[in-house]
Amino acid sequence: MANVVAIAQSIKEGRTITVSEPEIRTYPASFDVSGGTSCIMIKEDGVRKLLAAGAGPLYDELQGEERDGGKVCGLSHANRLVLNRHFPYTAPQAFGTQVATIGLGDRLGLAGPGHVKTVRGRAVKPILAQQSIRELTLTGRDYKEVVDAASFAVYQEGYRDGFGADGDHLKAEADIRLALELGFTMLTLDCSEKIDNTIEGLSAIEIETKYNTLPASVREHYEGRYLNQSFTVENSVIRFDKGSLMKNALIYGEAISFMAHIYETYIKTADRAVDFEISIDETLTPTDPESHFLVANELYAQDIAIYSMAPRFCGEFQKGIDYIGDVAQFERELIVHAAIADHFGYKLSIHSGSDKFSVFPLIGKYTKGRFHVKTAGTNWLEAVRTVAVVNPDLYRRMHRYAYDHFEEAKAYYHVTTDIGAIKPLDEVSDDRLPEYMEDDNARQLIHITYGILLQAKTAEGGSMFKEEFYRTLNEQEEAYDQSLVRHIGKHLDLLGK
Repeated sequence: MANVVAIAQSIKEGRTITVSEPEIRTYPASFDVSGGTSCIMIKEDGVRKLLAAGAGPLYDELQGEERDGGKVCGLSHANRLVLNRHFPYTAPQAFGTQVATIGLGDRLGLAGPGHVKTVRGRAVKPILAQQSIRELTLTGRDYKEVVDAASFAVYQEGYRDGFGADGDHLKAEADIRLALELGFTMLTLDCSEKIDNTIEGLSAIEIETKYNTLPASVREHYEGRYLNQSFTVENSVIRFDKGSLMKNALIYGEAISFMAHIYETYIKTADRAVDFEISIDETLTPTDPESHFLVANELYAQDIAIYSMAPRFCGEFQKGIDYIGDVAQFERELIVHAAIADHFGYKLSIHSGSDKFSVFPLIGKYTKGRFHVKTAGTNWLEAVRTVAVVNPDLYRRMHRYAYDHFEEAKAYYHVTTDIGAIKPLDEVSDDRLPEYMEDDNARQLIHITYGILLQAKTAEGGSMFKEEFYRTLNEQEEAYDQSLVRHIGKHLDLLGK
């Protein structure tokens, strides 16, 4: 195999490189040197690999096959850890509260290069590795694979501006421990199981009765700090009467204790910086400003510093489509939520942020450009859009299967999809198939069935779609990258980044 230094020189001169047979593709931006070892990413027979040449610790530590004066190495977890040691920019990092971040959950492990191309040169930092346990279950991946894919994407693109890794919507302590042990630099704590949603349906008398069952010390704590008191946050005044205080103590009391426990046990004792996000958006009703303030005030009174908090906003933040609701009301409430976050010094976080184009300018404005917006499924939809363009037959088969399994997928998501309004496949020509990704109902159909599609098996037990889907995207990587650059780029443009 040609020496990697010779490959780099040939790239500079614009010459095509062949390694015996067949022709390989090189990724020039990946070329880097550590000690006496030169390394570059290549694609041989459709598979990405590392090619190392020279001598030194990097060469010795990489696991691979020595061939033609070099070493050809797979993109394994072990080799990713080697790259992290020798090229620190390939390891995730925490960013703190003073920079805008965007979560770019890559469900397939293929979107990283496109995500990097999208954020390069913009005033935002990417959280490239972002997955929930549910997403891992539906895609058949694990946390090692998630960070591996992000790190190799960063190396491939030669991106040195930093990226993060988010253990997204974690609830169980075992999952939190695992994520932190694997080097995740952000933890999104899902408090939904500790938030008492039953309180919203109770009468005032029932709320007071239940409140009086709390220990006297707890009631004295909340009443001494909040009852009939007012708190000024920028131009807003937040007040707590007896009714609102009782309600908030009952809804969020256990959740606050859970947040404190996780912080003291895992975040405070970590051997590195970890961006700690609190998710309180899994409630039956939007988060009132006083609720947001009380949770934050309780945390900071205990010296618990958080990176961001995600309240539940008014309206609907459904998957893969624009905001549904009164934009003027959203703006009024966003002003207060952003002011509360700014008052305490953390960032406001917007979950299910994919494709919320109508409110992005407001988010950028009122957070003063200091936000965390979390997206996930939109890169999956752009992958499907790419397939619709380059492999229409595969798209048609996936669409039909998704349609037949829509009700099954709805168990995981709150959506208002009108499946009957989706134009029948037999009325759509191949060149118009990508237009399904412009229709809200079709977008949600494909969005929420991703796990079902990836797990679908033939009668013989083989993959019904997954292998062909991955192969198509691997062969059309430039098309997929550019689709992400356009679509995610639109998000960032509207957010002012």
